[in-house]
Amino acid sequence: MTKKITKKPTSKKSGTTHPAPAKRKFPVPRELRVEPYWQELNKVIDPEINLGVVDLGLIYNVQIKAGKAKITMSLTTPACPYAPTLLKDIEARMLLYHDIKSVKINIVWDPVWNQDFIDQDIRDLMLGF
Repeated sequence: MTKKITKKPTSKKSGTTHPAPAKRKFPVPRELRVEPYWQELNKVIDPEINLGVVDLGLIYNVQIKAGKAKITMSLTTPACPYAPTLLKDIEARMLLYHDIKSVKINIVWDPVWNQDFIDQDIRDLMLGF
């Protein structure tokens, strides 16, 4: 097995090396989804796959600050015919959460959603692996 060697970035001023920034895990792991709004968001069901958007792995991150919710998410495909409905339902669910006055949803394509983002337990039941 060949080991890949990655060169660490070097500061031009000091010549010291800095560790590469940690790669962000998408979606947020189950053990970190402790706030009640994760459960509320998971009530939004993707009609094609019949799974909640959180279990499906479409919600990459949620940030709440001063009554404003910012949701970073993806869709299963850029041509998702249910995107407008999902976005409207996600916004409505977040507005049910206490003290949320506004919701901004950012749809991203990096990383691209794939079946690995589905909750592991559900993936095991659905796909058998």
